[in-house]
Amino acid sequence: MLLDGKNAVVTGCNRGIGKVILEIFARNGANVWACARKHDDDLITYIEELKVKYNTNITPIFFDLSDADSVKEGAKQILADKFTIDILVNSAGTISTSLFQMTSMKQMKDMFEVNYFSIFQFTQILVKGMVKNGGSIINIASSAAIEGNAGRVSYASSKSALITFSQVLSRELGRYNIRVNSVAPGLTDTSMMRKSTPDDILEQTLSRVSLGRVAEPIEIANSVLFLASDLSSYMTGHTLRVDGGM
Repeated sequence: MLLDGKNAVVTGCNRGIGKVILEIFARNGANVWACARKHDDDLITYIEELKVKYNTNITPIFFDLSDADSVKEGAKQILADKFTIDILVNSAGTISTSLFQMTSMKQMKDMFEVNYFSIFQFTQILVKGMVKNGGSIINIASSAAIEGNAGRVSYASSKSALITFSQVLSRELGRYNIRVNSVAPGLTDTSMMRKSTPDDILEQTLSRVSLGRVAEPIEIANSVLFLASDLSSYMTGHTLRVDGGM
């Protein structure tokens, strides 16, 4: 098992890519703090099933990424457990679609609050639990940050900031043997993608994808597993595009 005995923090565990990362980490032997925005009975049931199935420890943590005080409280709960943090995956995020001239400053600020500022704050607190023993930080960005998709000025900008954040951290934290990388998924079959991508845009985008299809969440999660494990021990500051050849 690639993560046997490792302790991981994963955000966005209630749905989409984050939920699959939680499962694949548990399958590979990791103990996980499974973070989500609010208490969810379905998530609690899912966690209990994973704990039994894979004989690992999973602790649910709930906080709201749009609320700085809530983010701080969630991070403090994790540090209070007094366990070493080996892996941090910042998977949670939000998306919006609007043309530049129709995008308000409030939309921009709200997008950056969830997709960038909260991650900055959360990571800044949790890295205290990583500096003694090293580890791996993986930030889930987006191919939109690289492609600059029309209609995604707020989303793409926030994810682009996250990529730069990862690169800077890789230089500053390398001395502590902490690796920091980003994953930039392309179109992935999640509820967030289906709600935010009209059929005509989906068809148009897929025409530029070499594999001609959207990704399954497990295909993104497998890439995160690789970056979290020792298989990628000499990789840092990298943005791994998992986009089917966009």
